[in-house]
Amino acid sequence: MAFARSQMIRRQLYRSLQVPEITFTSLLGSSSRYINLDSKVPEYCYRAFSTFPLYYENQTQLWIPGRLKTVCSSMVTESPFCINEVRTMSTQVKAPPQARQMGGMQVAMLSPGIVYEPYAPREPISFWRRWFTRSGWRRTKEDMILELKSAYAINKLKKSGYSKKKFYKEAVQLYKEINTLMANGDKSSLRKAVTEQMYSALKNEIKYRESMWSSIYWELVMPVQRVRTLRARLIGVDKNDLSKVFVQLTLEFLTKQKFAAYDSKDTIVAGDAEKEVLVRDIWVFEKSMFHQGAYWRLCGRIKV
Repeated sequence: MAFARSQMIRRQLYRSLQVPEITFTSLLGSSSRYINLDSKVPEYCYRAFSTFPLYYENQTQLWIPGRLKTVCSSMVTESPFCINEVRTMSTQVKAPPQARQMGGMQVAMLSPGIVYEPYAPREPISFWRRWFTRSGWRRTKEDMILELKSAYAINKLKKSGYSKKKFYKEAVQLYKEINTLMANGDKSSLRKAVTEQMYSALKNEIKYRESMWSSIYWELVMPVQRVRTLRARLIGVDKNDLSKVFVQLTLEFLTKQKFAAYDSKDTIVAGDAEKEVLVRDIWVFEKSMFHQGAYWRLCGRIKV
């Protein structure tokens, strides 16, 4: 009885303050209408300590179903959830030029070429503001929807045999491999470990680094301090076939590393090959859910 009374009071408060209730049905919507949205991704920037600057790509055009009213992120996910009647069930992305086949044949999508909803830490809010103010209720609803999107993406991954322990092991190996290839300037091997647009950016970075330093020493001190998932998203590429999706997992790596840069006379000009430094990186890994033999690749690096 007390529970029913509290539910009634809560609904009255929501209605009086014009804050929409958070229900499962409010997270569902129609995918019959589509609108065009221009998205922007931040540009490359260079972190002073690391040999490797952080990602960011150029503008991409997406198709998002529903209303534009509350869509403010730079990319779109495939998810059954709705934010204020904006259903992000299917995102139609233009294929990169290298994926297009000649003669009017079917386009093969190798990668969306974007990072959907790049992770950014949420500003902490107090208990009283969260539960006793209109802005706090809106924030709580937004937080819940962000978590629901991640939960949906992880659930879809698990149906295809995803194991967090196995993936973390693979992600650490990929993290070590990519950093080593970058330090060695091995562009041909690097191509296989990253997406097409990421490869283009990292290739330019290697060229820039080689103009400054003659050689690089980089070492990952094992075991890593921490690996955790910050965000999971799905990107649909065909509104008529919702099984054609890419999954993106954003991971945080907390590791100890050794780094040193040398000039042409083999003199250290940056870093210290004997000193361990604690480094926090946020990387985004991507995998196709509809290509046979697809594997995880790096598609973005988030500024820390």
